[in-house]
Amino acid sequence: LARRRRAARLPTRPPSRAMEYVSLEGLRLDGRRPKETRQMRCAMGVLPAADGSAEFRAGNTRVMCAVHGPRECVNRGERDDERAIIKCEFSQAAFSTGERRARGKGDRRSVELALVIRQALEATVLVHLAPRSEINVMIQVLQADGGVRAAAINAAVLAIANAGIPMKDTMAACSAGYLDGTPLLDLNYVEEGGGGVRVHVATHASRGDKVVVVQTDNKASVEVFEPVHALAVEGCAVVQKVMREAMIEHTSILATLRGREAL
Repeated sequence: LARRRRAARLPTRPPSRAMEYVSLEGLRLDGRRPKETRQMRCAMGVLPAADGSAEFRAGNTRVMCAVHGPRECVNRGERDDERAIIKCEFSQAAFSTGERRARGKGDRRSVELALVIRQALEATVLVHLAPRSEINVMIQVLQADGGVRAAAINAAVLAIANAGIPMKDTMAACSAGYLDGTPLLDLNYVEEGGGGVRVHVATHASRGDKVVVVQTDNKASVEVFEPVHALAVEGCAVVQKVMREAMIEHTSILATLRGREAL
C-alpha cells in the first residue's frame, strides 16, 4: 500500500515532443547555421611506418588513414599489367561511438564503405602510371560523430598525397541532409539519426566541381534532393580549401627540413 502511495505521488512525464533540429533563430543543435560546416583539422605524415598517412577531423569525428605502395602485388592473380590496383580496408574502433561495438573490416557496412572509397580513389589516382602494382589504403575511425564516410575519403586523399602518389585532381567529400524542412550541411551524429534525407558527395574541385561520388541513404523527391545535393557540392569546395591549405603547409615544412639537411 505504501509503495502504491509513493508511486501515486510521482510526477507524470509530459508527452514527448519531436526534436527540433533547427531553432526559430535558424540555429542547429550545436549552434551552427544550416549551411555551416564543422571545424576541420588536417594532419599529414602522422604514421612514420607508412608510405603515406593522414588524419582528418570534422568536429568530433576523427579518422586516420595509412597508405602503403605502390608496391609489387602480393597475389599475382590480382596483378594488372596496365594499371595499379587499389585495395581499401575500412574499420571502426569499438570506442568510436557510445555503442561500444567494433566494426571490423569484415562488417557489412565497413565492406560497403571500403568499396565506395576504393571506387572514388580509382577515379582520382593515376593508376596507369604504376602497372603491375598495388596500393593499400587502410582507414580507421577513431571517433564517429557523423560524416564518417566523407571524413574517410578526405583522410585517404591526404594520405595518398603524403605518399607522393600522382592524382588527376585532389578530391574532397562532404555530406548534407534535410531536417525540419531545411537543407543542412555536414550533419553530426544526432542529425544523422533524425531520419531525414542524407546525401554524400565527393568532387574534383579544379575540374569544375566534377562529381565523383553521389550516394543517398533514403528516398527523396526531386524537390528535396536537388537543393541538398547542391549544398553538399558547396560543402566539398569548403573542405577542398582546408585540405589544400594542409597540403601546402606540409609541403613547405618538408622543403624547409630538406633545405636544412642540405646545409
